[in-house]
Amino acid sequence: MARSVSIRDATNDDVESITGLYNALIPSTTVTWTETLDTTEHRLHWLRRQREEGLPVLVAEVDGAVVGFTAYEYFRGEGKWPGYGLTMELSIHVAESHWGRGVGRVLIEVLVARARDAGVHVLVAAIDGANEASIRFHERLGFEVVGRMPQTGLKFGRWLDLVLMQRILDDREQP
Repeated sequence: MARSVSIRDATNDDVESITGLYNALIPSTTVTWTETLDTTEHRLHWLRRQREEGLPVLVAEVDGAVVGFTAYEYFRGEGKWPGYGLTMELSIHVAESHWGRGVGRVLIEVLVARARDAGVHVLVAAIDGANEASIRFHERLGFEVVGRMPQTGLKFGRWLDLVLMQRILDDREQP
């Protein structure tokens, strides 16, 4: 477990760290299905939009340094389809130097609590099929594999499979 991990809402001052965490594995892995590095300007716009929509962006700090972030956004396109309104898709990025130290677990636990408080029914994680560590991580946190979509993405000149995982956050009956 990481020592003195604190979780808090992201501020504009965190945008550079968030951008760095997001970009860290783009050049060398298929964790994120892009080969284009993100910009601080884009991330600042994203953070502002998240706030305006009431969607959380949380950062993890260890010894005063941001070492991870997580957020959720609308599943299947920014509220385009009202039937998905209680389902959100999460994203999590932790500095490689802090993998296996409990930072990701704490981030997801706080994100799940926020989601429950906001009335979210299901959280979805969309993971590269080759990322077995992320799949196991999410399983340990109560997510279940609900689908595998072969050859859904392309990066580094090869087809990638998408694994969809979900965690139902409450036991409410159908309306």
